[in-house]
Amino acid sequence: MAGLRLGRRLCSTGQMRFFNTYSRQLEEFESRDSSSRDVDMYTCGPTVYSRAHIGNFRAYIFEDLLQRHLEARGLKVHRVMNITDVDDKTIRGAREAKVPLIKFTEQFKQAFFEDSDLLRIKRANEYPSATDQRYIDRMISMIATLISKGLAYQADDKSVYFRIHNFPDYGKLAHIDLTQLQATGRVKHDEYDKEHIGDFALWKAWDDEDGAVKWDSPWGPGRPGWHIECSAMSTALLGDQIDIHCGGVDNIFPHHEAEIAQSEGVTGKKFVRMWMHCAHLLVDGQKMSKSLGNFYTVPDVVAKGYTGRELRYALLRVHYRTQLNFTWEGMDEARESLGRIDDWLRRLREVAGGRDAARSARRADPTTQFEDALDDDLNISAALGFLFETIRKTNRAIDQGELNASQADSWLEWWRHVDSVLALEARETHIPAEITAVANEREQARLAKDWKKSDELRDRLVALGWEVRDSKEGQKITKRAGA
Repeated sequence: MAGLRLGRRLCSTGQMRFFNTYSRQLEEFESRDSSSRDVDMYTCGPTVYSRAHIGNFRAYIFEDLLQRHLEARGLKVHRVMNITDVDDKTIRGAREAKVPLIKFTEQFKQAFFEDSDLLRIKRANEYPSATDQRYIDRMISMIATLISKGLAYQADDKSVYFRIHNFPDYGKLAHIDLTQLQATGRVKHDEYDKEHIGDFALWKAWDDEDGAVKWDSPWGPGRPGWHIECSAMSTALLGDQIDIHCGGVDNIFPHHEAEIAQSEGVTGKKFVRMWMHCAHLLVDGQKMSKSLGNFYTVPDVVAKGYTGRELRYALLRVHYRTQLNFTWEGMDEARESLGRIDDWLRRLREVAGGRDAARSARRADPTTQFEDALDDDLNISAALGFLFETIRKTNRAIDQGELNASQADSWLEWWRHVDSVLALEARETHIPAEITAVANEREQARLAKDWKKSDELRDRLVALGWEVRDSKEGQKITKRAGA
């Protein structure tokens, strides 16, 4: 085919470049151990005081894309995602619901996994919970080490705080001036009587509002601060140094800044080699807010008639460092784009004549431009642009009779590699008897040239979520794009 030549797929990671939040620069990424090609990756997971919203899942899908691309490039990713199941919000929610903390958070843990599966997000290797006693013990041990090094202190309120002025690199991730720090938002909840307004809580002394939520410690009963939880869980499972740490931009300060101070304060080693952060999601150009009526969870989107596959595409298609504006028109565009992919694959399989199912042992990828685009800081816009240009050119070749079975089979093999990263292909669905009956009735109407009845039956199938395509071989029934 003109303009689309067969080529050798690259497996080297030497050309991958990602934007490191710490340096504010694009940096070449390579695994620490070139012989094992292992990559340790830590991603901040949900705080399970309510159901995660689509803004949260925008970040989780970015992290999923990153992991899938690294693996497609031949790396072995060990990913840990924490679950924050004890903090001010979870305790308050359990108290208001008048149920134990573990019962309150469990419902939202399960909802998170259900929504993640619907969006085809790969499971992490581990999902540590902050309330697990082994991690509580590690938090206490780390805090004791920080106190012994003069990096932490117990205040008059019996809580323990990190002394930021004794850690010279504090503020370098967020590029902030420590003299401008003010108590706002979640930081305020982690602050009591302390030496400096920026000092954050490592251990929060128990009070009446905590109820039964407390653990014994050398500093009295209490619970861990939000930040120390991630330092303890990440180093426990991945070691003192991590290749990649991800999260949303709202995690940069104070959370990730605090993680660096705590972890490096304990180990004396550089905590993370590559920090990557995802920009905010907007809804109709505004910040998502329950008061504005534009706060959506995954089930909210599904209730509008869309599918997990369509939502995955909508959240995936914009570069992770660019704000994504979620609209219902965008969801319709996602459905249309997936329909183009579905139709293209159907046509290729018809040309390949069933060879796709056999999966030839050879590996002949027509091009590496898709992978090359993602090597450039996960440039998903360029990667998808190339995919749809490929669809346009191969469809034209099919129309002109210039694509043979072997070439179609090669493109299907290429697609399997691409979809191992995108995870967008429609899954085979059983056609219900009711749909088959309507389709057969329509086919009889067409044979009788009753075009009015044929169109009415087509509309009925569409209303039921199925599409009809007429071809020389007869009508073909497929689940609507996004299924």
